Amino acid sequence: MDESDIAPIIPGDVLNATSADDPLSNDDSFGHQEEAVNDVSTTRSVRPPFTCPLPVAVEPVMFLSMFSLALQAPLVTQYLWDRISEDLGYNGSKRSECSNSSVPLDPLQKEVETLTAHWNLYINLWGFSLGLFMVPFLGSWSDLAGRRPVLILPNLGLALQAGVYLVVMYLKLPVVYFLVGRLLSGLSGDFNTILAGCFAYMADTSNRRSRTFKMAVLEACLGLSGMLASIIGGQWRQAQGYINPFWLVLATNLASALYAYLFVRESVLPDPSAKLFTTRHHKAIWHLYSTGGSSSSEDSGRFHRCKLWLYTLCFFLVVAVHSGSRELFVLYELSSPLCWGPTLIGYGSAAQHLSYLSSLLGLRVMQYCLEDSWVALVALASNFIGLVVFSVADTTQLMFTGYGLSFLLMAVTPVIRSKLSKLVDPSEQGALFAAVACVESLCYLAGSGVFNSLYPATRHFMKGFTFIFAALILFIPAGIIWTLQCLDQRRHRRDSRAS
Repeated sequence: MDESDIAPIIPGDVLNATSADDPLSNDDSFGHQEEAVNDVSTTRSVRPPFTCPLPVAVEPVMFLSMFSLALQAPLVTQYLWDRISEDLGYNGSKRSECSNSSVPLDPLQKEVETLTAHWNLYINLWGFSLGLFMVPFLGSWSDLAGRRPVLILPNLGLALQAGVYLVVMYLKLPVVYFLVGRLLSGLSGDFNTILAGCFAYMADTSNRRSRTFKMAVLEACLGLSGMLASIIGGQWRQAQGYINPFWLVLATNLASALYAYLFVRESVLPDPSAKLFTTRHHKAIWHLYSTGGSSSSEDSGRFHRCKLWLYTLCFFLVVAVHSGSRELFVLYELSSPLCWGPTLIGYGSAAQHLSYLSSLLGLRVMQYCLEDSWVALVALASNFIGLVVFSVADTTQLMFTGYGLSFLLMAVTPVIRSKLSKLVDPSEQGALFAAVACVESLCYLAGSGVFNSLYPATRHFMKGFTFIFAALILFIPAGIIWTLQCLDQRRHRRDSRAS
């Protein structure tokens, strides 16, 4: 990324000092200084009302949004379990099954498990399908209108969703009304639009050399907030039920939107005439994947296009495995033989989110001696081993062992995001991450649909078969990443010999 890419958000004196230290920017910045100065002067008119005293930008938005999502996700599953159990007259006889493994499975518990998994599927399908329609508009629109609007609107939608959930819980309405909350969230872009906006903002404000680690920092924000929310949610739900935690969900989403409005400085020059609902945004994404992006030359366009598609496929498979298996953890832990309560479920979810921080540290260390692609392969191996252990976990100790062995599983997604970002022009970052957010929505749809359907269908012969299936899928992205890295090394050697 050259000076003209970061000039709109960095003062001129800081930009000049940074350029002197960054060899990557010196080659491309000549001839753009006048344009950069004009961008700085123009963008000063769209500064936020206040300046954050801390050296952060969109990280608090990511942290707060993920905190609300991680706080409510396991609580929704547990609430569905309790409401369905109450409606079916299931009185918790699973406790006797946990203490005596020879007792046959209660048919009523099996029905509760199946209905809970299916309602999880319906709610996710409804929300993510709506988000899939809105994310391309909002993400590509942010290339013209700026990043701040796509950080504010989805948080307001998530706050409305939390409000609907509170009404359902207060009035004990049928769980089908959860779909109304997901409708409001989906129409505003849902959490995936926040992801797209934050990662596009980070791509705007980082150079090629530091981008992978910057992406990993955002991923770590996801993990840290998720870990805290999981610990708080489990303890809080056991002490006071579901209502009070969901008030915190509502407040956190409103705080995230308020921070984005007050403190986040715009990273692109807004176009006041930019329209939201236009086919131009979808055409921008289509152009990106059909031509390989504006930054690719005619000779390398086909190779760029192939890499975009293949890395996107890798991202789809990895995130589908992550999201699909994550949804089953709470259900897997609630049922026999584990039969965890809210406290242990909170600790388990916290251990799972701790992998974001351990992945950040592991990625930083491995980058000193390994290329990014090899880091991704190590992360996939960690994920594979953890899923295999989950598939046979019948004790609390073994379940937490699986969480421990998965300590690098989240190092692969920032690597893929960074590689995708480096393949396109700076003016196409919003369109790219809108496409990635759409793929992420499809990941949740596919992961939720496949795993929530496969788990009830296979638990009678092997309860952990779904985790084995997820582990086998990871061989596909591992093979693609390994092949592309070998091809890149071969091209670099050939270019070096030619020069």
